[in-house]
Amino acid sequence: MSEVYATRRSRLRDHVTAAGTAAALVTRPANVRYLAAAAPQGSALLLGRREDLLVCNGPPDDRPYEGRPDENLRLHVLPPNGGDAAVAAAGLAVSQDADSLAAEEHHLTVTRYRAIASVAPGLRLTDLGGAVEQLRVVKDEEEISCLRIGAEIADQALGELLESILVGRTERHLALELERRLVDHGADGPAFPTSVATGANSGRRGHRPTDRRVEEGDFLTVCLGATYRGYRCEIGRTFVIGTSPADWQVELYDLVFAAQRAGRESLAPGAVYGDVDRAARQVLDSAGYAEALPPLTGHGVGLEIDEDPQLAPAAMGKLDACVPVTVEPGVHLPGRGGVRIDDTLVVRPEADGGPELLTITTKELLAL
Repeated sequence: MSEVYATRRSRLRDHVTAAGTAAALVTRPANVRYLAAAAPQGSALLLGRREDLLVCNGPPDDRPYEGRPDENLRLHVLPPNGGDAAVAAAGLAVSQDADSLAAEEHHLTVTRYRAIASVAPGLRLTDLGGAVEQLRVVKDEEEISCLRIGAEIADQALGELLESILVGRTERHLALELERRLVDHGADGPAFPTSVATGANSGRRGHRPTDRRVEEGDFLTVCLGATYRGYRCEIGRTFVIGTSPADWQVELYDLVFAAQRAGRESLAPGAVYGDVDRAARQVLDSAGYAEALPPLTGHGVGLEIDEDPQLAPAAMGKLDACVPVTVEPGVHLPGRGGVRIDDTLVVRPEADGGPELLTITTKELLAL
């Protein structure tokens, strides 16, 4: 695996060199992890003129799920109260005779940026921009394997919940139980705060669980994800509680399911981001739900739960193979509830079977 991280750093170095900059400073935690394997909190990665350094405020932890930094990357551990690792890294860039440094301005605060400028006044600072985030979009098979295992864990946790008695339990209680089950099955933890929404709350994107209790006839929307070795996946399903669904529930569910299927089927290398969104959106729009739709149909996943690409109406760019994304259309009707169906898939060419579905819990409208 060490060669993988060295190759990633080499690709970033090529980008930096092409931009005419001598060194680069990476501070966004997910980006540091992507390039260094693992790092203590607050670490900074310096791609120097002569040597790459992982600058840390303390030695790496030995927690198994955190892992260890790339063994071929030299650690520079600051003394106690040694200050900001990013500022120290800028000083180390100067010691390697760098005259310019590309930094992640979108991650640095103004205070930190000024501190870097003050410790190295002769250093020309430029913006690294989203260069590392762009490298992270296409995943290798080891990364996809971590996502696949995380999806299996999430499917397991959700499947067990569906076998339990749900009526009378609160949204908050169910969300906590799901997160416990994720850890029990081997996850590092939840990929994001688990959402459980019942009745009039169902179908809301990002709903925070409340003390509302599950009732007969409710729609129940669950959205959860597992983190495994740092990689995060996502699954969302909607069910009916305790009885045969009402006609309006079946109609709305079938519509969202058709939109989700259209989005999934449009995933292919070369597909325009906005076209994927449009494929799902037009199914719901044509049925008169334009005002009830979320701002996007899906997004990338990986070391963060919301990465590039964004599958949204105005999004520019085209999908590549081996890009994991969510497809998660939904409709929420105020005062009544709604439906959300959410899968994590990996873009694959047709010759390889088309998009690979990682989250496999049934999408049939079950009455629990």
